[in-house]
Amino acid sequence: MLSRLTIKNYALIDNLDISFEGDLNVITGETGAGKSIVLGALGLILGQRAESKYFFNQQKKCVVEGFFSIADYNFKDFFSENDLDYEDETVLRREIALDGKSRAFINDTPVTLSVLKALGQQLIDIHAQHATLEISEIAFQLLVLDVMAEQQSAVANYRKTYQQYRRNQKAYQAKIDENEKAKADQDYFQYLYDELEGSLIQEEEQENLEKELNALSHAEEIKKNLYNVNAQLNGFEEAALSKIKDALTQLHSIEHYDEEIAALASRLRSCQIELKDIAEELDSLEQKTNYDENRADTINERLSIIYGLQKKHRVNTSAELLAMQRDLLEKLNQILFADEELEQLAAQLKKEEQQLAQEAKAISAKRAKVIPEIEQKVAALLAEVGMPDAKLKIEQQTLDSNGFDSNGADQIRFLFSANKGQSPNEIHKVASGGELSRLMLSIKSLIAQKTALPTIIFDEIDTGISGEVANRVGAILAELSKAMQVIAITHLPQMASKGKSHYFVHKVNEGETTYTRIKKLKDEERVLEIAKMLSGENPKESALQNARELLQN
Repeated sequence: MLSRLTIKNYALIDNLDISFEGDLNVITGETGAGKSIVLGALGLILGQRAESKYFFNQQKKCVVEGFFSIADYNFKDFFSENDLDYEDETVLRREIALDGKSRAFINDTPVTLSVLKALGQQLIDIHAQHATLEISEIAFQLLVLDVMAEQQSAVANYRKTYQQYRRNQKAYQAKIDENEKAKADQDYFQYLYDELEGSLIQEEEQENLEKELNALSHAEEIKKNLYNVNAQLNGFEEAALSKIKDALTQLHSIEHYDEEIAALASRLRSCQIELKDIAEELDSLEQKTNYDENRADTINERLSIIYGLQKKHRVNTSAELLAMQRDLLEKLNQILFADEELEQLAAQLKKEEQQLAQEAKAISAKRAKVIPEIEQKVAALLAEVGMPDAKLKIEQQTLDSNGFDSNGADQIRFLFSANKGQSPNEIHKVASGGELSRLMLSIKSLIAQKTALPTIIFDEIDTGISGEVANRVGAILAELSKAMQVIAITHLPQMASKGKSHYFVHKVNEGETTYTRIKKLKDEERVLEIAKMLSGENPKESALQNARELLQN
């Protein structure tokens, strides 16, 4: 429940701190005193839009805090899912800066406005004067049936399944479109693939051919240099190997005199052997090196094919061409097996449709079962508030045998008649403002018994009523407050007298500034306020006595 509300720098409120009780709280005050301002400030911490033009002082930011006692309600999962610290006394805060930008907090942790709103909707239901219009909205009418049927969780799960089904439907259609486009491109893909496959391109083929062609192009230079180097090693008497041979002959003649000389001779023999091998390989390579014009032409032709394919596919290497070939093969395989995949998706959709149709049918059956109960109980409540002949008629039409939408398989209409002999008709066509208020009160008081909503606020639910009817409406609010916290803004003394706690909103002038103030009335202050509501600003003793009687009752 809402235990405390603080408001700083909002509209005509500079600084306000008010505590509420857990039962029926009534708020009264003259028209324009600022009762709606309190609701507006409360709306800020419930996620409503904020504008800096409503600041009391345009040089300061606006801060609204709501303190909620939530120990008796199951909110721990919400806090866990949103990574928030849970507190039995939870604080919702909204700060609006001078530039209009706002920040939201839950227990001092910054949150998005959507998270603040999601929690606020579970804490408070504000029934303002314009809220009677929602009684004609399909969403509200379905909510009434589902709350009374105690199947909100089942309906929420159904809607999740339905949303997934709709996503799968879109994915299925996208797959069909993709498949049709792919089939249109299939011949072209096949042509490209066959061309690449027929080219028999090998990994790194381009690089190897370019190296071979480069070698062929410089064959004469390579052959000449190989010959010269071989000649310097072994081609004439002054060649390196000849000189090494002479050196070894001289070392052999003296190596028996010194072990170090023998070691050097051994090392030189190793060099001689290695140089002989090099010379032989140089000679062999030189003999094999020749310019092969036919081979060069063959390589150029092959590279021309590769370069042409690379240009066509906008790549630079053989490896990239092979990757393109694999990609084309994958596309062709996807096209080949696309119909099979579509069949699987269609079968899955069919299964989901059957599940949704079954769930929608079960939801519809429970709605049908509670309709007579709702009609009967609402009629009884309407009789209590002075409308004994009023009736609520709920029409339920089921969609086609396998038809369903996000709400299930039903089309619901709430019809209303206020008088005998009057055929039920659409509510907004036949109900007056006062009748709408009492009908909405009857419905909300009915569904409130089935929900765990901590607080409900009625903003002038007494529009269009007076006298004994107002007394009865107040009695319903008092009964409702046994199950939840009720805050009622009213201008009728009969309703004000039903409150356990009474708050008075008024304006005060200090210098050139007007302020809105609110205070909790003590017993005698309350008698005086209700007497003023009965007879005017200066009540006589009879009005005071009447006020006392109302409070006693």
